[in-house]
Amino acid sequence: MKIISKSNLKLPAFPLPIYKSIEIAKSTGDMGEFSIYVGLDKKRVAELKNLSLDKSDTDLQKNTSDLKRFGKGSYEKWYKKNRTPFALVYNDTNSLAGLIWFGPKLLGLKSLKHLSNKELTEEKNSLYGGVWHTISYRSYPNFRGKGLMKDFGIFVMGIYLKKFPNIKLWNSTNEENNAGTKYATSLGFKLNEKLSDKKANWLVMVKY
Repeated sequence: MKIISKSNLKLPAFPLPIYKSIEIAKSTGDMGEFSIYVGLDKKRVAELKNLSLDKSDTDLQKNTSDLKRFGKGSYEKWYKKNRTPFALVYNDTNSLAGLIWFGPKLLGLKSLKHLSNKELTEEKNSLYGGVWHTISYRSYPNFRGKGLMKDFGIFVMGIYLKKFPNIKLWNSTNEENNAGTKYATSLGFKLNEKLSDKKANWLVMVKY
C-alpha cells in the first residue's frame, strides 16, 4: 500500500482534544483509496462502538477487549488514559477499515480482558506517563487479510515516535492470535518471555 502524507502538515501535541480528527495521509492499494486520520470524531466513535458490539465478528471478540472497552464501555473514559488513535478509512464507503492506537501504559500491565476485578480497581491514571507506551491494533471484516495493516502500522508508528522520541513500545496479545503475533513481528516487536504468561495464553511483545 502506497501512503502519501499531506504536505505542510503540522500536527499539534498528542493526544488531540477528544473528538478532534485530522486527516494526515492518503493511501492507495489493491482495494482502492484510503485516508488516514489521527483522532476520531463523534461519527467515527459511533461506528467504532457498533463494530465492537458485533458479536458475529468472532476474531475481534476473541482477540480484543473492544466489546467491553468500546461496545459496552465509555470511549470518553478510555480516552482519558491519554490514548492516541489512528484510523484507516476506506474512501468509497467512508468506513473504518483499521484502527491503531498508542498511549502510555506500564510494561506488562494486562489488558482489560485479562485483569481481575481487583486489578481493574487498582489501575489508576497515576500509572501512566512513563517510558513505556502500548500499541494496539485491529482491522475489520471487509478489510481483514487484505495486506493493508503493515504499511498503515509502520506509517503511524513513525509519526507517534516522532512525537515521543524517548519512549519504548510494547504490545500484548493472545498466544492463539497467530495473525496478531505475526503482525507485531512485522512491525519489529519481539517476544518478551519473562513478562509473558503462557499458561494464560498471554504474550508480551516489545520493540526496543
